[in-house]
Amino acid sequence: MGLALDKTLVVGISSRALFDLEYENSIFESEGLDAYRQYQIEHENDVLKPGAGFAVVKALLRLNTDGQKLTEIIIMSRNTADTSLRIFNSIEHYKLDISRAALAGGKSLAPYLPAFNTDLFLSADNDDVQAAINANVAAGTIITNHAYMNPYEEISQLRIAFDGDAVLFSDDSERIYKRDGMQAFLEHERQNARNPLAKGPFAKLLMTISSIQKQYDDDVPIRTALVTARNAPAHERVIRTLREWDVRIDEAFFLGGVDKSEVLKAFGAHIFFDDQLLHTTPASQFVPSATVPYKS
Repeated sequence: MGLALDKTLVVGISSRALFDLEYENSIFESEGLDAYRQYQIEHENDVLKPGAGFAVVKALLRLNTDGQKLTEIIIMSRNTADTSLRIFNSIEHYKLDISRAALAGGKSLAPYLPAFNTDLFLSADNDDVQAAINANVAAGTIITNHAYMNPYEEISQLRIAFDGDAVLFSDDSERIYKRDGMQAFLEHERQNARNPLAKGPFAKLLMTISSIQKQYDDDVPIRTALVTARNAPAHERVIRTLREWDVRIDEAFFLGGVDKSEVLKAFGAHIFFDDQLLHTTPASQFVPSATVPYKS
C-alpha cells in the first residue's frame, strides 16, 4: 500500500527557492539549457548556499518527531533528474529530511500539485506560481535575492505571517477600495462587519496550520501572525471572520498603511505572504517574503 499524504502538511518547493541558484539561473537565461546542464554536472559536488526558502523548510521539518510526521517537503522543479544531483547532494549535506521530488524536465509543475496533495507551493518562477494559484493551491513567488540564517542554526518555532485581503481572504473588499476609494471601503466593511469574508487562496492552509496547533497544549511549534494594512473600523470583520472559521491567529497587526517590514522583523517570520510587491519587496530585506498573485 502506498504512502498517503492527505494527513500531512505537504509543501512543494522549487530548488531555486530552497537554495541560492541565482548564478546558475543566469547561465540558463543567457547561455541556454545545455550550458546550465553542463555547469550543474561539473559542480554537482559543490554544496549550494541556502536560499530564501531554506529557513521555512528547516522550520517545517522541525514539526516532525519520531512518533509523528506532520509535514512533508517535496522538491518540485523544472530540472531534469540529470541536473538535480547537486540539489540532492546539498540536501544531504544540510541533513534535511527531504526524499521526494517531482522533476518536470522543463514542463509546468501545476498538473502534479494535486497528485501530491500539495498544501503550499513556493517557487521563484512566476508562471509556475500563477498556475498553482489558478489550480486553487496556495502558492507564492519567493523573492530570492537574500538568505536569512545560518544553515546550521537550530529553529525552535516555525513563524508564518500572512496579509489579509487577497491572501487569507478574498479580494472582494480590496477591489472596492481600488475602485471607489478608502471611505467606500470603510463604509462597506462597517456595514458588513458581521458577514464573514470569503476565503482567499491561503484560507485552507491557515485552517490546516490551526488544526496542527490545536494538537498542542503548550510549546506549540507554529506561531502565526496577521499583518494587514487594515485598521479600525475595518478590523472587526476580520476578527469575526477568523472566529467564524474557528482558526487560531496568534498575533494580529492592523497597521493602517504603516510599513510592515519592522513588524515582520520583530515577529521573526520565516516566511511572509502578501499580494503586493509594494509590501514583499521591502519586507524581503528583513524576512523571507513571497508574493501571492491574483487568480486569473
